Amino acid sequence: MTSPSERARAAGPCLTCLLATAAIAVAVVASFAYLGIDFRTLLGRESLASMGRFVAEFYPPDLSGPFLAKVGWGALQTLAVSALGTLLAMLGGAVLALPASGRYGTTLRQAARFVLNVLRSVPELVWATLMVLAAGLGPFAGVLALALHTTGVFGRLFGETLENLPQAPERALTGSGSGAVAAFLYGSFPMAWHQWLAYGLYRWEMNIRAAAVLGFVGAGGLGQMLYFHLSLFQQAQAATVIGAMFVLVVAVDAASARVRRGLA
Repeated sequence: MTSPSERARAAGPCLTCLLATAAIAVAVVASFAYLGIDFRTLLGRESLASMGRFVAEFYPPDLSGPFLAKVGWGALQTLAVSALGTLLAMLGGAVLALPASGRYGTTLRQAARFVLNVLRSVPELVWATLMVLAAGLGPFAGVLALALHTTGVFGRLFGETLENLPQAPERALTGSGSGAVAAFLYGSFPMAWHQWLAYGLYRWEMNIRAAAVLGFVGAGGLGQMLYFHLSLFQQAQAATVIGAMFVLVVAVDAASARVRRGLA
């Protein structure tokens, strides 16, 4: 007796798959035609020589003691912005995940999901621009921008985690007279917190990179330093800042991956 997958292979290629592949190919070709990208000019001798001269200006990077101290301070600021923004987002996402998972009725579920959709549909860079206007230049604007966008992400992920959990433990506690908060903390939260923490660590890795970019709109950290030195054509200093970004991201990625493996 053949399985459904074997019968599908015997029937030949999927018509829907072929149509979808053809539509994607047409969209890619149309995109290149619409954007008017001239690869002959891009890969020409003069263009390649110009790119080579530009890259050469970044070497050697500025490794002087005073500048490395400034870069180190900027890296700590970027790390703090990402960590605080992620922590606030985890708290906000957990609060919104409860109604978003349908625990308090359909009306609150739809309202919470609408708020989460709005928060995560606005990119971090746009949130940062708005927060700079509202709170002024500096890392505080970056913290708010990351917290707002990431709250929408965490609320969706945390809510789906709660929806997939077995409800029997929490219902048993509620039926025995426990309050709603106690039933959640002792019935569902112990099964959900490992997954929530794994999501938080993974998103923190992404927020490190986002925090570095937010500095371009005045949200502090390494991104603001990079924008400053590039605007003054100080490529040697910019190369040092870029290297610090790379080291910071790699270090946080490695530490986060090690913690996640410990949770598995």
